[in-house]
Amino acid sequence: MKVSDLIVKSLEAEGVKYIFGLPGEETEDLLFSIANSSIVFVPARHEQGAAFMADVWGRLTGKAGVCLATLGPGATNLITGLADAHLDKSPVVAITAQGSMERLHKESHQAIDIVNMFKPIVKWNTQISHPEITAEAVRKAFKLAEMEKPGVTHIEVPEDIAKMEVKAIPLEPMRVRRSAPEYKAIQKAAELLKSAKRPLIIAGNGAIRKLASKHLREFVTKTHIPVVSTFMGKGAVSDKDEHSLFSVGLKMKDYVMCAIDAADVIITIGYDVAEYDPENWNHKKDKKIIHIDFSPAEVYEYYQPAIELVCDISGALWELNNAVEQEKNAFTFTNWALPVRKLILADFATYSLEDGKPFTIPGALQIIRECMHDEDILLSDVGSHKMWIARNYPSYSPNTVIVSNGLASMGIALPGGLAAKLVHPERRIVAACGDGGFLMNSQEIETAKRMGIGYTIIVFNDNNYGLITWKQEAHTGKSFGTALTNPDFKLYAESFGIKGYSPNTLDELKQNLQEAISSQELCIVEIKVNPSKNQELNKKLAQKVCPILSL
Repeated sequence: MKVSDLIVKSLEAEGVKYIFGLPGEETEDLLFSIANSSIVFVPARHEQGAAFMADVWGRLTGKAGVCLATLGPGATNLITGLADAHLDKSPVVAITAQGSMERLHKESHQAIDIVNMFKPIVKWNTQISHPEITAEAVRKAFKLAEMEKPGVTHIEVPEDIAKMEVKAIPLEPMRVRRSAPEYKAIQKAAELLKSAKRPLIIAGNGAIRKLASKHLREFVTKTHIPVVSTFMGKGAVSDKDEHSLFSVGLKMKDYVMCAIDAADVIITIGYDVAEYDPENWNHKKDKKIIHIDFSPAEVYEYYQPAIELVCDISGALWELNNAVEQEKNAFTFTNWALPVRKLILADFATYSLEDGKPFTIPGALQIIRECMHDEDILLSDVGSHKMWIARNYPSYSPNTVIVSNGLASMGIALPGGLAAKLVHPERRIVAACGDGGFLMNSQEIETAKRMGIGYTIIVFNDNNYGLITWKQEAHTGKSFGTALTNPDFKLYAESFGIKGYSPNTLDELKQNLQEAISSQELCIVEIKVNPSKNQELNKKLAQKVCPILSL
């Protein structure tokens, strides 16, 4: 068989169902090998969109999403999506073409050093320089991409190598068992926890993967320790649980910081420093930290754990749950931060929309949440709406609120919604965008339409790069370079042959959102929003009073 055939058969052996990408001259052999396989090729409209689709597929499934691009500009267009997957810890395998080996030693049309260019944003990458290494390269790419912590790997396929004959078969994927916690570290963590007066959990990106969320919820139920999630840890513990203090992540000191400031021992679970700088919550460097993660803690003066459990997260929580069962009284804490939860909930209630008043993002989010079931998925693009989604939009299950907060790349939600619907066709999917991020990858509406994939795209329109304005005005009292103009989003939707909504009254907003989301058809809902709540939140939090926290 040809090398391209062996690559595709190896992808089939890995369980690949979809490849997101763009065709190119140098991928011709690969494309026709895919055409003769069980794998569905999804032709996207931009390589960045294809990479975001693979990113979200990987994040939701734990299995590597696959994206394909040709050489030169095709490969460079993948970079943003791959960098996003790299910092968000999503398993992705990228495949790019390259010119024939005989022309790579000199300046040549579209030829650039893709392997070295990708090195900073991948766990591993290689060029298939000889037919006999093909099966090993594909197996290694998937093994490393899916191994904790997940990330990006990359394979480059020169066009002349793709045509060559090879006598080989795919390597069988083998399950890799993850490391168990070291018993002395478990004992030390248990002893430190028993000495705590106000312990608190920060659940990060890793807490929503594998069995971690299940065992975390058991741990919280048994110990009554309050939980704060990062933006990417939303849903690790249900926000319906009275121990949930919702999310942390705003640069300003939100109400949740009342609890974090009062905590004496903090257990971080699957926490990535890239998600939220620990200087924001450990600025005095006085917190006793128990670090539970697949990887050692980053060396950082504001994040120096007293104990590190470097192992399978669910395994560590399993052992801690066993320790609690054996000595229940020593680990039973009062839900000491409940007054903070009540304060947060009271604040959320103040954002309800009123007839005749302008729409706001937090007010609209309340209506969207009412239209969604617990297991439905909301994907947040990046902008001021991301901050409100992370802060005010409750999540009840892992991986039901997808926020890019490692790279925090605009443009992810719309193509990501397509991938989310492929993973969970039975669920309602909402891609929440700002007007800025929407137009970065709105061309993928055509991809979704062509494939018959239905989900709701919401555009929060303030004619502005609103998050930057929010920050500029907070720092200087004015903004510059952020004002935008926009198309008619309803007509824009109709130009793709899909339904568009642009409500003007509260009743219309409620009716349009209910109809759009429940229909599970591809559509756009424009919500014209007044951004005044952004600066109001700054002023409110500057005057906040923390509740009395008693043991």
